[in-house]
Amino acid sequence: MGEQAEYYVVKGKALPEVLRKVADAKRLLECDESMSVQEASERVGISRSSFYKYKDDIHLFHDTALGRTITFSIRMEDSPGHLAEVLSVIAKYKANILTIHQSIPVNGVAMLTISTEVRESTGDFSRMLAEIESLGAVHNVKIVSRE
Repeated sequence: MGEQAEYYVVKGKALPEVLRKVADAKRLLECDESMSVQEASERVGISRSSFYKYKDDIHLFHDTALGRTITFSIRMEDSPGHLAEVLSVIAKYKANILTIHQSIPVNGVAMLTISTEVRESTGDFSRMLAEIESLGAVHNVKIVSRE
């Protein structure tokens, strides 16, 4: 009997450099169909054999998110205007908000849970989460579920 595959969603900074570079090479190949695997591998600084070894094992998050409901939580400061900043980023990426729930703030920090539907018109979802996480009032962003 074959071993059952396990899947994880991890932030890029937690991945070994070679896996990030394979993902970068795959992105280059998607953007420029005339580029060869050798050229993409050289450009990101890995060998062609490393690319082929890992190419089927790493996928950019946005590649597999289309048509999915993704729920994420945000721990953020409870101050006027910060929720509007988060919603502005979500609107910019055209993710369809299904639900929003904000907890009662404790010590000036609130938990926000947002469920979104990723559509064809939605921009790069992982970049959206990174942009939300970079907002000054946001402490962290975590993906809670993906259906």
